[in-house]
Amino acid sequence: MLTKSFTIQNPSGLHARPASLFVQKATSYPCNIYVIKGTKKINGKSIMGLMTLGAAKGDEIILEIDGEREQQAMDELGSLLEAVHE
Repeated sequence: MLTKSFTIQNPSGLHARPASLFVQKATSYPCNIYVIKGTKKINGKSIMGLMTLGAAKGDEIILEIDGEREQQAMDELGSLLEAVHE
């Protein structure tokens, strides 16, 4: 299992479009992916779960990934979380 923290860089936070891109990438991996913000831990393959986090620019998000291709998933999803574009 891999765990790593990231800081949201997108000026609009993890709103609909970045959340949708995140879920699309997450579902392409066969591993379990969880996103943690504060006391909330959600399934990273759930668009509704990501939206309920209310992650804004500057917020710390922790990814917890376990299973096949976990390192590749961590690298790619972490890049999405830290992307500056909207």
